[in-house]
Amino acid sequence: MSKVYVFDHPLIQHKLTYIRDINTGTKEFRELVDEVATLMAFEITRDLPLEDKTIETPVTKMTSKILSGKKIGIVPILRAGIGMVEGVLKLIPAAKVGHIGLYRDPETLEPVEYYAKLPADVAEREFIVVDPMLATGGSAIEAINSLKKRGAVNIKFMCLIAAPEGVQALQDAHNDVDVYIAALDDKLDEHGYIVPGLGDAGDRLFGTK
Repeated sequence: MSKVYVFDHPLIQHKLTYIRDINTGTKEFRELVDEVATLMAFEITRDLPLEDKTIETPVTKMTSKILSGKKIGIVPILRAGIGMVEGVLKLIPAAKVGHIGLYRDPETLEPVEYYAKLPADVAEREFIVVDPMLATGGSAIEAINSLKKRGAVNIKFMCLIAAPEGVQALQDAHNDVDVYIAALDDKLDEHGYIVPGLGDAGDRLFGTK
């Protein structure tokens, strides 16, 4: 079974409070999401492999550590996932960015893929799928299906806020994908919104209704 990591770092929790606040405007909301994504990226990359490198300091030669060149891919689920990409890239600037677009079928209410553009070397990369919200889990499950269908074998999912129902659904569908979240909320309401949540992340990021 995959693991679920809930980040309780004080800086993340502080910024998340203002992200949730209805009085936080679009500009500040966008900046806060970006900052929290950076803080989460610091944690999600904790297990990246290292290798030795011999360098010369101003004092002497030494053997130190550098990343061993593991290839990373960041995949936002359109459109709200875009708000988290730059925050992750601040720490992993060499990462490639793919995109997966999904819409909800008005009759079946199931997510349908309408766009997918990924790096060419899919099988060689560790992918971090990002989306601010994990509500029912449908979009996350379909995005990961899309990645696996194209050859991805090493995938993590990262979001700001999750509902227990979404976490369970994602684990049931993809028990090899670890889940990284800033807050695990109470439940979904009858409309599929996370409670207490933060509303519609896409609308708040881009100033739309």
